[in-house]
Amino acid sequence: MKLVTFNAGSGPTIGKVVGQTVVDLTSACEGVCEASVLGALRAGDSALKTLAQASGGATHPLDGVKLLAPVQQPQKFLAIGLNYQDHVAEILARGGKAPEHQIWFNKNVSCLNGPFDPINLPRVSNALDYEGELGVVIGKRARHVSPENALDFVAGYLVMNDVTCRDWQRRTPQWTLGKSFDTHGPMGPWLTTADEIADPHDLPLRLFVNGELRQQLNTGGMVYDIRAQIAELSSVMTLEPGDLIATGTSSGAGFGFTPPKFLQPGDVVRVEIDGLGAIENRVISEP
Repeated sequence: MKLVTFNAGSGPTIGKVVGQTVVDLTSACEGVCEASVLGALRAGDSALKTLAQASGGATHPLDGVKLLAPVQQPQKFLAIGLNYQDHVAEILARGGKAPEHQIWFNKNVSCLNGPFDPINLPRVSNALDYEGELGVVIGKRARHVSPENALDFVAGYLVMNDVTCRDWQRRTPQWTLGKSFDTHGPMGPWLTTADEIADPHDLPLRLFVNGELRQQLNTGGMVYDIRAQIAELSSVMTLEPGDLIATGTSSGAGFGFTPPKFLQPGDVVRVEIDGLGAIENRVISEP
């Protein structure tokens, strides 16, 4: 099932994508769960099964609705850094160090953005960059999870762009501010449930800027795979349904070019992951 948060003119609600249409699941949620993707995840497997089988809701052409970030108001948005070997090599070539452990940072949830909404070039930054990533959405409360069981706690997957202001990222050892500007968490276009993805560690990803291929990776190239990531995080904190995980990016981000190829107003960034769809966002000057 491909779950969406969409607006057809009467406010955001939950739906599922079937072919080129969106089926409104609001009525199917009655008595089952809150009418939102987060509500469905919190209600558990039985609610998701009910929504997968639902067929009576109003339908809308997919290109006639506004798609929002699939999960609205998640509790946490966590991201791992330096998680592809070629990205580590890129850092080493610039005098950095290879990490000895998983490197985690927060993207504040206020940065969430829709799959086709504009990305702001902030007034206070001149180093706007992109990072195409596979996103993971937690489906069940997870604490002290073993790597062997970790994927059982995944609700599904989506496409992410970990937009970053490099100048703010480098101001302090903590990366949160540079990663958390408003609009800098575009994701979607929908949440593809885990049962549709045979192997999340074998998904090709491509990122384009104005049609130019900048990043190309396979998710099998992670240093720490999704199992290891969930095990690490859940040893520290309780992961809740709807929590978001950005699983890392490869080489090819704008800072790695000489001179750097940072994003400018008018640039269009497209991230595609086979089996999950694509997001596309235009850069604008912060209003």
